[in-house]
Amino acid sequence: MSGLEDIRARVAAAAAEAGRDPGEITLVAVSKVQPLARVEAVLEAGQRVFGENRVQEAAEKWPGFRERFPDVVLHLIGPLQTNKARQAVELFDVIESVDRPKLARRLAELFEETGRRLPCYIQVNTGEEPQKAGVLPADTDAFVAECRDLGLPLAGLMCIPPVDEEPALHFALLARLAERNGLTGLSMGMSADFERAIAQGATVVRVGSAIFGERGKT
Repeated sequence: MSGLEDIRARVAAAAAEAGRDPGEITLVAVSKVQPLARVEAVLEAGQRVFGENRVQEAAEKWPGFRERFPDVVLHLIGPLQTNKARQAVELFDVIESVDRPKLARRLAELFEETGRRLPCYIQVNTGEEPQKAGVLPADTDAFVAECRDLGLPLAGLMCIPPVDEEPALHFALLARLAERNGLTGLSMGMSADFERAIAQGATVVRVGSAIFGERGKT
């Protein structure tokens, strides 16, 4: 699988350049709206960590694959509505998009009820974009404290930088916020900028088109 091999090599090279162990970095293959045949090919090539944006799409796509590949780890990387939270907790292994108190409270209830305690990342809206989900940087410390009071298993912080700004500035901001709050996980960097994210300390990078090819093309 040339796309996957290329990205793995680039992740390793970026880690080496930053003086980091490539083993510290988790590559999430973003499989949203990808044809099943492409996802299957990436699974066959050995990739086991995947990201989906929507609960419904994951519910249709992954149960069948998981029968054949039971060691798959599935990250929810898109916005989560509270009325889909139960299904998300059942389907996913990591929630990367905790972005508001109501959702945090609902997840805490479900973790207690189901016994499934999924690692959670708080999504930070580093660009303070009104159309984008995520807690504002100025509110991050208080929200981290609130999530901890609820008993959420916090793995770290996540961001999606504005498309028209230098992403490294946003990655650096996220790293500072995480360090200040004693969090080690940094989910940041996508197909166009994951090497810069690794240089800034990313522990999770989310790569879609560079692995699978452009969506909508065969």
